[in-house]
Amino acid sequence: MHFDEIDRRILSCLQREGRISNADLAERAGLSASACHRRVQRLEAAGVIAGYVALLEPRAVDRRATVFVEITLSGQADEVLDAFEREVRRVPDVLECHLMAGTADYLLKVVARDTEDFERIHRRYLARLPGVAQIHSSFALRTVCKTTALPV
Repeated sequence: MHFDEIDRRILSCLQREGRISNADLAERAGLSASACHRRVQRLEAAGVIAGYVALLEPRAVDRRATVFVEITLSGQADEVLDAFEREVRRVPDVLECHLMAGTADYLLKVVARDTEDFERIHRRYLARLPGVAQIHSSFALRTVCKTTALPV
């Protein structure tokens, strides 16, 4: 899909302020409210705007620990990968799971209350995922930068 400068302004603004009113968004984009609404609807229909969410402050919901978990599987057969991916989606504390190229097969981003809570997540979920041969976990000490906004 081709984006013109107005689409880019709309997308940039919505990534920063998802609850902005259509009137304010239209003003920032340099459009009438109806034209802006049509553009947003077009971007939603095309799947460019996948949804709207509230971003929570992890500390406010008692999730102070971010852990990056590298998982190596026992094999690369499709059924091993499929079984792992099906089950990892069910782990409530996993925010992201990426199939990787490199030394580990998957990289997970996990949130926990603290180290004891991560031990619970590890024992109850991660160690029981199908096909797991090795798990390496790294705790983030501090988040230096973080955004959900994609460059457009």
